Amino acid sequence: MWTRCPASVRRPPAADRAGSALRSVPEAFRASDPHPPRKSEAVPMMRAGPSQEEIRKHNLGTLLRHVHVGGPTSRAELTSLMGLNRSTIMALTADLTAAGLVREELPRDTGRAGRPSLVVRPETARVYVLAFDVGVDRLAAARIGLGGVILDRRETRRERGPFDLAQVAGTLAGFARQMRRRTREDTICVGAAAGVSGVVRRSDGVVRLGPNIGAVETPLREELTRRLALGMPVAVGNEANLGALAEHTRGIGIGCRDLVYLHGDVGIGGGIIVNGQLLGGHGGYGGEVGHMVVNPDGRRCGCGSRGCLEAEVGEPALMEHAGRYGEMIGRDAVRAVVDAADRGDVRAQEALAHVGGWLGLGVANLVNVFNPEMVVFGGILREIYLGSAAQVRSRIATGTLSAARERLRLRTTALGDDATLMGAAELAFTQVLADPLEALSRLGPA
Repeated sequence: MWTRCPASVRRPPAADRAGSALRSVPEAFRASDPHPPRKSEAVPMMRAGPSQEEIRKHNLGTLLRHVHVGGPTSRAELTSLMGLNRSTIMALTADLTAAGLVREELPRDTGRAGRPSLVVRPETARVYVLAFDVGVDRLAAARIGLGGVILDRRETRRERGPFDLAQVAGTLAGFARQMRRRTREDTICVGAAAGVSGVVRRSDGVVRLGPNIGAVETPLREELTRRLALGMPVAVGNEANLGALAEHTRGIGIGCRDLVYLHGDVGIGGGIIVNGQLLGGHGGYGGEVGHMVVNPDGRRCGCGSRGCLEAEVGEPALMEHAGRYGEMIGRDAVRAVVDAADRGDVRAQEALAHVGGWLGLGVANLVNVFNPEMVVFGGILREIYLGSAAQVRSRIATGTLSAARERLRLRTTALGDDATLMGAAELAFTQVLADPLEALSRLGPA
């Protein structure tokens, strides 16, 4: 039986202590320095403590994030979570309510005597983002409200082959227009983001390489931003990274500080959460575990290397070993092999055992390097793992340090095919959660 990790309480520093950590005292610094700088050397200036406005901005964002991620939360709970007094919480919620981001209401049933604490709820129906998923076999779009609720969605099949940027961006922009036409007049779009099966440069959203979708140096962010014309840039991220973010925030990995998410979609991508933060890498290319070489003499990979994890475990490898290559493609093909193995098909069972062994070796390497609390399998890897769990666990047992695996949990995605969309939504909400009032001041009604 699968169990979730216990939710952790993230308590930020109390606001009344936030400004006391740093003081600028350059004269005292010079006087006490036994080796004062030469006249030609610049003296570094210590940054002053945060201003009251910076503290307020931080607290507004923190409170909004609590109700966005945790759902309806009482003022009393927010007081405890944030380490602030009741009057400060009341002032913060008043500001967010006036901005139309949250609303306050009486709890439906307290079961207690005395005056109940008001509950703060996100304005899910009014404040939303647009999220997109550019996968190997599908294009999907969703309108997701504050609080992580899917309000509307669209999906279509994508034909495999060379990446047609105009067609992909045009389809997604068309979905966005359809969904926005169905909104109320007082709604507001506060962001947009897309997850894509490929290596994405963080600085400009260019897909450097997407061998399984036929993309090379593709300016996806630029084209989506132009077509959507929202008055803001569209964020773009790797689909597995966004899946990791989603499972950590809203899925099976809630409360886990260290998590590896593996996503299968013909190839294999990975997203890694370290101490509660997504591992991005210097250029944004972190987590490309599908191109970790596990079999140097193995199958040729679309990246040009040989024996990569995705080459040994992905859809083509499974279908070839099962003797079904060319019959079907996509998730239906993978599920057909798993179903056949369940019914006693020996070749399907052997195929799953073969790729399961390589998958287990890849997971073992990741466990030794990152010591995660949980490994989550998503996309087609959900079916592959469920059909080869014995082989995966056996490789982990023989290929990892006992200390690194002693508390390891292996799980499948709780968000299913929506993991990338939900992760893209979290990316799109970044600005409004960081500085709610400033972000809204730059936007207008949908």
